[in-house]
Amino acid sequence: MIPALREINDVQALYLQFLKALKQAGFRGDTSPSYASRTVLATDNSIYQVLPQAVVYPRDVHDLQLLMELADREEFYKVVLSPRGGGTGTNGQSLTDGLVVDISRHMNRILEINPEECWVRVQTGVVKDQLNAALKPHGLFFAPELSTSNRATIGGMINTDASGQGSCVYGKTRDHVLELKTVLMGGALWQSHAIDDAELGEINEQSNRAGKIHRMVDGIERDKRALIDTKFPKLNRCLTGYDLAHIRDREKDGRFNLNNILCGSEGTLGFIAEAKLNLLKIPKCAALVNLNYDHFQDALKDAPDLMKAGPTSIETVDSKVLQLAMGDIVWDSVSEFFPQNERPVNGINLVEYTAESEEELDAALARFTAHVDSLIGQPGKSFGYTIARGHAQVNKIWGMRKRAVGLLGNVQGEQRPIPFVEDCAVPPENLADFIAEFRAALDEAGFAYGMFGHVDCGVLHVRPAIDMKDPEQAKQVRIITEKVVELAQKYNGLLWGEHGKGVRSEFAPAFFGELYPELQKIKAAFDPRNQLNPGKIATPSAASGLLKIDQVPTRGEYDRQIPVQVWDGYSDGVYCNGNGACFNWNPDDAMCPSYKGTRNRIHSPKGRASLIREWLRLLADRAVDPEAVARKSREQSFIIGLPGRIKNSLAKARGEYDFSHEVNESMQACLACKSCAGQCPIKVDVPTFRAKFLELYYSRYLRPLKDYFVGGLEFLMPHLARVPQLYNWPLKLKPVRWLLERGLGLADSPSLSATNLDRAMRELGVPYASRESLRTMGPAQRAKAVVIVQDAFTSYFDADVVADTLRLLKLLDFNPLVAPFRANGKPLHVHGFLRQFAQTAAGNSAMLNSLAESGVPLVGIDPSMTLTYRGEYKKLMGDKAPKVLLLQEWLAQHTDHLATNRNRLQRGSFTLLPHCTEQSNAAGSGRQWQEVFAALGMELSTQAAGCCGMAGTYGHEVANKETSRVIFQQSWEPKLSGDTSATLATGYSCRCQSKRFAGKNLRHPLQALLAQIEDSGFTVSTH
Repeated sequence: MIPALREINDVQALYLQFLKALKQAGFRGDTSPSYASRTVLATDNSIYQVLPQAVVYPRDVHDLQLLMELADREEFYKVVLSPRGGGTGTNGQSLTDGLVVDISRHMNRILEINPEECWVRVQTGVVKDQLNAALKPHGLFFAPELSTSNRATIGGMINTDASGQGSCVYGKTRDHVLELKTVLMGGALWQSHAIDDAELGEINEQSNRAGKIHRMVDGIERDKRALIDTKFPKLNRCLTGYDLAHIRDREKDGRFNLNNILCGSEGTLGFIAEAKLNLLKIPKCAALVNLNYDHFQDALKDAPDLMKAGPTSIETVDSKVLQLAMGDIVWDSVSEFFPQNERPVNGINLVEYTAESEEELDAALARFTAHVDSLIGQPGKSFGYTIARGHAQVNKIWGMRKRAVGLLGNVQGEQRPIPFVEDCAVPPENLADFIAEFRAALDEAGFAYGMFGHVDCGVLHVRPAIDMKDPEQAKQVRIITEKVVELAQKYNGLLWGEHGKGVRSEFAPAFFGELYPELQKIKAAFDPRNQLNPGKIATPSAASGLLKIDQVPTRGEYDRQIPVQVWDGYSDGVYCNGNGACFNWNPDDAMCPSYKGTRNRIHSPKGRASLIREWLRLLADRAVDPEAVARKSREQSFIIGLPGRIKNSLAKARGEYDFSHEVNESMQACLACKSCAGQCPIKVDVPTFRAKFLELYYSRYLRPLKDYFVGGLEFLMPHLARVPQLYNWPLKLKPVRWLLERGLGLADSPSLSATNLDRAMRELGVPYASRESLRTMGPAQRAKAVVIVQDAFTSYFDADVVADTLRLLKLLDFNPLVAPFRANGKPLHVHGFLRQFAQTAAGNSAMLNSLAESGVPLVGIDPSMTLTYRGEYKKLMGDKAPKVLLLQEWLAQHTDHLATNRNRLQRGSFTLLPHCTEQSNAAGSGRQWQEVFAALGMELSTQAAGCCGMAGTYGHEVANKETSRVIFQQSWEPKLSGDTSATLATGYSCRCQSKRFAGKNLRHPLQALLAQIEDSGFTVSTH
């Protein structure tokens, strides 16, 4: 068994005292000094890893004021505070060895929308896409556009002065900030906005911290104006962080604006709690021209010429990003715009046009395409293009471009593209030459790389592929960075173009020169003791230094402590690069329900991946190989290990610490829905490494009884189904339900179906499939034959769906057979019974593969259970895993045959709520259902939906019931408020949950089709 992991990096006594004082002072938010929370927030999207002392989650402005008031007391002068939003920074901006202040959990309300005056007031934990979803009904949006917009908070955008796609038109975040409410050191709340000289004079007279700050900043602007004008480059992506060049809004009315100092300050000056933001009107029309190039360098060089045509934006991606996208779930939605032919595409420019009318858009596109057409085929120019029209199509391609950040982390091998010099900004006309020298330097050093970015404004994201676990390769971070700094200076650019300074602040003194002491004065006025995110942008005096890029701990330094064979064995989790796609705000997106339901980052794929890496490192520190322990535990008798597990479980009950308990808490909250495996650009697969962890955890501790019950349910069902009343009747009794909840920890257990599948099959004349019957089948029968693969949920709890499926297939002149029931084993895998799962999978695969030898397709009904064959089975058995199609995948291959039956069905319109595992792991599944319905003369729309909150037995477990309810309420419940007679759901779990929490009986898509054909008066032949 694994050892207890009791020795960890404990919280410093000073911070424990601070947290105690915070609670005593009336702090209303949450505090967490747990090692799990600290570990998860020790990383962001950068190469660095810094363990904080604790995490606090303020509930409101009052809580932020308490934090700053306490920190200003002498006994807490050494307490360090760092704010955190989405945690997607690429330069360690929010990492700290002090106290993380995470505003995203509670301070995420949109406070006021004024559509007439085009502004909004928000708490700064609001996510950008969350805000724009609320603004869309008003025809407004908040710019600029970020690749991380579905998890980046407004506070994070302000603190990095974020820009992004379209910044040539939309500018940077500070261009849209009207007012800020900032909590200053000491606890004062200051509201800042552009002010005239009279108001500035009044503030300068104040004796408080705000007065000192304004006097200092105003004096710097007056005394150093000429030097500032000389030193600051005139770029679209002008300097972020203490932006001296814009202390006064000279491009507008010349008023003094402290917000331009606060924007980009990375939490080093105060806590920005609320913001009033300027809004723009959503363009009514949009189009995207996708230009293909033979060479990436050609795409870069062509961009300045393309910009003369006045597009809204131009983005570029290289062939590496494009190839990675082809292997990602996103490709199904954009492949039509990037047709594959014999001429390889090595660079793409995405040229966007927006307009207020289709006529205006047509005219702009006509001018642009005429220009492109006149140059096609010439050296250095595009050799072809496609056009996407309408916001829906354009947004699909922008969605692919947004995933570039994560996709580059999914290259094969240990050398993976990483961010540390990725956002240099140079004048656009210099970009191609700058990148040519940048690439030459990387080529000379022997490193691969990926590139994408904002070619219109001279910013290209270049990520060299480095294995940070290799100390020699890690040294290249310094060498490459210094080379890039030289190149940026040579081409009149900046090292920090849009992603903030963070750890790279060490280069600030050299860049600012004699202006750097002025930045230090500003820092000292706000934060005299260097308590706010110290070491970044500037220090308050020469007594404290800036962080250095090779003196901050990196992930690689910790990861190299994990033995290679262990690293490889847990490859489903260890490659997480912190891009944060799993923090997706949208409740109608499948990723990640446990995070959405709890707002706790330890319950996210990124959190679980961080915990498993640390768990493996701590085991390695004790010379424990988890792979070897797992093999031994599988061979050991249950009885032999029982005394040890009882002893350790008693110790757990007494409160003895083991870091594995914290990891287990995180893993238990996972729904095992597999959305991470499909939607994470790195393909982090939590259910896979979760199962490995649970197997080892329960080699040391006793399992709950419910695990044995759930794991064995598939094997019990065939026996219980013979007399369903003996199972169903006791479930109606309160004492039995009480016993199930208290004893087994299971609630709202479903009843077995009244329909007996065997009887229904006999009535329909549908036989069981066997190797012999399939072999002797004639060519005509074989052409229309299909073997339905059973699963325990539909066959025994929802048998009507199976029977109706068979009935419909018969009516449509197919020849359905049913595979004999064998346990699938997914519940065993979910609960970490890996030895038993392997045995079950082997037996089931042998049976299914013997049937598949006939060439007759195998098709499953329930998405989750069916996709197990290409997920868990594939990882276990490789090519020996049986090939089982989803219903719609198979039916979509027969649309011509379906069309011949079109006149037999009454017309109808339906809406499909997709299963989360299906939509995230079977690209195109919704489209295939639409093709099937269209072939039969039906209309089917798919409605975006997240997880229903059930996921197998997760929602039935007492410990998860309330979280399951919250998840259901976030996405599914609003869609079921009215008439649901035309609302369909493919997943058994989804239908079960809808009945449980909304009282709605949803039909399977094939049941809806069956109703349409039966209404036409046709009957099924049983011969």
